[in-house]
Amino acid sequence: MASSTVKGLPTPDTHLRLSNSKSAIVELVKVSPEVSAALSNGQPVVALESTIISHGMPFPQNLETAKEVEAIVRENGAVPATIAILDGKPCIGLNVEELEKLARLGRRAQKTARRDIAYVVATKGNGATTVSSTMFFAAMVGIPVFVTGGIGGVHRHGENTMDISSDLTELGRTPVAVISAGVKSMLDIPRTLEYLETQGVCVAAYKTHEFPAFFTERSGCKVPCRVDTPEDCAQLIDVSFKLNLGSGVLIAVPIPKEHSASGDLIESAIERALREAREKNITGNAETPFLLARVSELTGGASLASIILLDVIYNKHYVLYSAQRFFLFYNKARDDIALVKNNAAIGAKISVAIAQLRGHCKRDIKSRL
Repeated sequence: MASSTVKGLPTPDTHLRLSNSKSAIVELVKVSPEVSAALSNGQPVVALESTIISHGMPFPQNLETAKEVEAIVRENGAVPATIAILDGKPCIGLNVEELEKLARLGRRAQKTARRDIAYVVATKGNGATTVSSTMFFAAMVGIPVFVTGGIGGVHRHGENTMDISSDLTELGRTPVAVISAGVKSMLDIPRTLEYLETQGVCVAAYKTHEFPAFFTERSGCKVPCRVDTPEDCAQLIDVSFKLNLGSGVLIAVPIPKEHSASGDLIESAIERALREAREKNITGNAETPFLLARVSELTGGASLASIILLDVIYNKHYVLYSAQRFFLFYNKARDDIALVKNNAAIGAKISVAIAQLRGHCKRDIKSRL
């Protein structure tokens, strides 16, 4: 008896045709000639998210910072691939004009996580990629390393609110190595690490056994893996991907000591801000903006630059500071941009080490799509 299918439902042949039509994705994604050539020739490439441009600083400081970070990647031997969605087209690798367009758009560019990609593309909108969407596009074209300031995590009381960053689930399902300064200390770092373990994510700390907490070098939480050189990182990442584990690798890099704000001062302010948030019953999405603003007040602005760098620039939560206050601490913020530059330098060196490990194997970028 001949088999039948329910009308309107896809058949196995339909699935086969869909699986063989990945080349159609090429029509949706624009890869810059420089990035395409580098990937095809097995040269090192580093992915960068675009919220640093659109949601961080006012124009033209945001453009200057983006150019500085890209320059650091180049100086350390890799090709930068800043990722964004412009006029509905996902762009992997931005030229100067595209960087400036995104910088001028500022917050008019939609914050775009994985869940938002289809909508921004379908409506031909402009999107600034966060950690999850940057990882998605990087994996799509075969970029193994992504540099960011820091990732989101499990919020305090997350066991009740289920306020858990999509960065963590993305790390659990997307094979990209993320180089970051860890997780905000005002989040629940122990639960964040537990959640990453549940997701099967390998977490390693760079030149330390302790997981960093953004603007402080220590969180009090140990990590299961320690890597001491870019070559160590490359070996770990390469083996993870060759085993087809299907998950990402998180390399946590402590903020350089000379650029770290006073850990004791900030931690004390955070604890006080947390107590006040509980007393005022401020929870959920309102909690982190309150904590950031309160910590800045309690530290007399001493931590503002770190907060701008680690939170506002990287778009985990946006806090509206007055322009006067922002520019008052802008020079301090530029000093603390050293954290991002440090991550970019290390990420580029890791990417170079991976390329050397793989022997610069040439491959056609379209074979990745």
